[in-house]
Amino acid sequence: MNIVVLTAAGSGTRMHQDIPKQFIHVDNKPIIVYTMEAFENHPSIDAIVVVTLESWKEVLYAYAKQFNISKLKIVVDGGSTGQESIYNGLKAAEKVYGTDGNTIIIHDGNRPLVSNEIISDALATYKQWGSAVAAIPCVEAVFSSEDGIHAKNNIPREELFRTQTPHVYDLKKLLWAHEEAKKKNITNTAASCDLMYKLGEEVYFSRGTEENFKITTVNDLTMFKAMLKTRRDEWIK
Repeated sequence: MNIVVLTAAGSGTRMHQDIPKQFIHVDNKPIIVYTMEAFENHPSIDAIVVVTLESWKEVLYAYAKQFNISKLKIVVDGGSTGQESIYNGLKAAEKVYGTDGNTIIIHDGNRPLVSNEIISDALATYKQWGSAVAAIPCVEAVFSSEDGIHAKNNIPREELFRTQTPHVYDLKKLLWAHEEAKKKNITNTAASCDLMYKLGEEVYFSRGTEENFKITTVNDLTMFKAMLKTRRDEWIK
């Protein structure tokens, strides 16, 4: 099975709104529903697990019913960190589906513009290499700085990639990584690729896009609203 774990347990403090950002409505639909719909509509996805705030679990089930998200199978409480929330989702998937032969797709619940092409490329990259992390090349000039005021080193942008989600792994392998993290006291890697890298595993990139951005601030929310109202011209490749 191809099982999606959507992380939606953040409180959204940087958004400064009264409800968590993943539940903010845009055109009468919560952001998390847009994200669930992307995986609901992909033919290779079998099940969706959402990790969220305990007080929003029943609301999420109600939204899934309202918007016909039939692949939502499990809603589980988040943890105190992003790493713990992912682990909770993995354990919930293991309990229901087991681990043998199951592929896990980790995705941010507030990254709603993930496309069919991104999902398909992630699955294809995983099939070829055993893991996949959506990423995009860095196109700006990049510097490091110790004080945030002046540049220390110029870093060649050709060597830099910005990671996104989805991240795709074998469920058994990702559970192993989280158990190893406990043994090694690795406690706060919100990104699965970061955890895998710290454990000495290879990280392989699949294709991301600038449109696949994460809604974290009010500016991101404004950009998402604009993106929903625009369509790429057919002649643009």
